[in-house]
Amino acid sequence: MITDLNQLLAQEAELQFEHFDNHTAWQLGCLIKHNAEQSEVNVAIEIVRNQHCLFSFAMPDTAPDNQCWIARKRNVVERYHHSSWYMGQYYKAKGKTIEQASLVDAQQFAPYGGSFPLIIRGVGVVGAISVSGLPQYQDHKLVVDSIAQYLAENESNKEVL
Repeated sequence: MITDLNQLLAQEAELQFEHFDNHTAWQLGCLIKHNAEQSEVNVAIEIVRNQHCLFSFAMPDTAPDNQCWIARKRNVVERYHHSSWYMGQYYKAKGKTIEQASLVDAQQFAPYGGSFPLIIRGVGVVGAISVSGLPQYQDHKLVVDSIAQYLAENESNKEVL
């Protein structure tokens, strides 16, 4: 389980897209679904770009509550431009809750694993890739591993010199 803030920031620096369109969202969403099925787990999945939902799927044995958790975790990503898992670890290290530190409503913001910033290289954070249904670190890991797999299979990730 990664809890080191620098390692979590390194994930965000590494897992960036060269471009991201509706077709990319479909492919990535289907990959997350496939990876969940391979692990024999059920999650709700959502990919949002610029406040536009491009992919949403609820696997069997999920509930409407999973969509509520996704929204709360996505709100964290959209506000802080970091993964919801990173923000949870950040506030834990500070010894504060997100409510105490940022004066936000816990019913609207959940700094728990499962939502990762959708980052376009050279542009920045433009949305969030989220899942809910597993323990929070496993939600985070499913998203991160799926993004890494997608990027390895579909983008060159060449460094700009």
